[in-house]
Amino acid sequence: MYGWIWRHLPGPLVVKIIQALVLFAIVVSVLLFIVFPLVAPMLPWNNVDLPTDSNTVG
Repeated sequence: MYGWIWRHLPGPLVVKIIQALVLFAIVVSVLLFIVFPLVAPMLPWNNVDLPTDSNTVG
């Protein structure tokens, strides 16, 4: 997949590197600001309820 992207980027090596970095930044931004906030409420580690039983140790 990365090879396919690299082959389809236009321009010489320097331009390809800049384009690859911009694509990487776009993907990371979309994940951090859109995908992860949408998925976070569905993940199991958001439930941090502790037992209120008085017989528990701790």
